[in-house]
Amino acid sequence: MQFSAEQIANILKGSVEGNPDAQVHELAKIEDANPGSLTFLSNPKYESHLYTTHASVVIVNEDLTLTKAVNVTLIRVKNAYLAFTELLKYYVQFKNNKVGREEFTSIHDTAVIGEDCYLGAFSYLGKNVNIGNNVKIYPHVYIGDDVKIGDNSILFPGVKVYNSCILGQSVILHSGVIIGSDGFGFAPSENGTFEKIPQIGNVILEDNVEIGSNTTIDRATLGSTIIRQGVKLDNLIQIAHNVEIGKNTVVAAQAGISGSTKVGEHVIIGGQVGVVGHINIANGSQIQAQSGINKTIAEGNKKWAGSPSTPYTSQLRSQVIYAKLPEMEKRIQELEELIKNLTK
Repeated sequence: MQFSAEQIANILKGSVEGNPDAQVHELAKIEDANPGSLTFLSNPKYESHLYTTHASVVIVNEDLTLTKAVNVTLIRVKNAYLAFTELLKYYVQFKNNKVGREEFTSIHDTAVIGEDCYLGAFSYLGKNVNIGNNVKIYPHVYIGDDVKIGDNSILFPGVKVYNSCILGQSVILHSGVIIGSDGFGFAPSENGTFEKIPQIGNVILEDNVEIGSNTTIDRATLGSTIIRQGVKLDNLIQIAHNVEIGKNTVVAAQAGISGSTKVGEHVIIGGQVGVVGHINIANGSQIQAQSGINKTIAEGNKKWAGSPSTPYTSQLRSQVIYAKLPEMEKRIQELEELIKNLTK
């Protein structure tokens, strides 16, 4: 499918500098682009590629000053990075705009399905499932009894949503995500074995939540595990039972949050962070990768690092000291030897 520079400029509310009829049919990086490609420039480090690229159209910031002549058509916008992001969204919507039901789907008679939905092959919808409009359910997705899914949500291949869970609008679940598996609840018995505690709650994902591949979110023992509006979770994350994550928080890959912990809004959690259970993390907290959070963070908008975690600046000072430890050990040994000789 082809678009002209003028059509793209109209979408982005930008202005064309060059040939408004220049045609593009693919998106590419500026250094790898070919004729017919659309690309963008926002990072000054890549400006040299603007004068050598083979792309047909390049999106640039409106305040960019050219230092050489260019052989491409430019579209000037306020923010080239955000504008290109919007185009990527259009592209993804176009690619994912599937409708209808493929063969070998299993849909219970009581399931309610909205308009313009897509159900891929071997997908399963249980009793009393309620699916909103324009929902895309890819092959091999399992949706248990009494699940509700809001409009415009996308469940990619292999997603599993257990019974009674609720997904809001525009939720995206990537392949391998599991929503609502049992929380890790076991009671020790007198003979040394562990008795399973039934997990009868559910998981609630609010609007505009996106969850990366192979992330698991456990259902609550009682009540709900809640992921609030706008939260973004990376791949390979474990969210335990009765956790609550506040609005617009982001969590990077391989992090784990233990049961009943409450994470605030606009929190940033780096990769491989471990968080103990039954604590609170204040709004705006930033936690560096591989940190261990073992107690409540009560003061908001602070940076933390290390395991156990300490304020980020303290951790940086500690790292300087750690680097000097071998030298300090050597000096201490020399001083001990000197003292030993003086006392003889």
